Amino acid sequence: MEEYIHQENLALFKKRLAEPCSDAERAVILKLIVDEKARTLPPKNGNLGPL
Repeated sequence: MEEYIHQENLALFKKRLAEPCSDAERAVILKLIVDEKARTLPPKNGNLGPL
């Protein structure tokens, strides 16, 4: 469920970025995108990959 919300947030922010907005709004939306991308979710199976 968290992965779905993560993907939906990114899609919403990108859609908002494509709409006309002020420079201040654009800066906020870009920050939201960066923050959401930084929120990478760990794999569900607990595999962290090679260490």
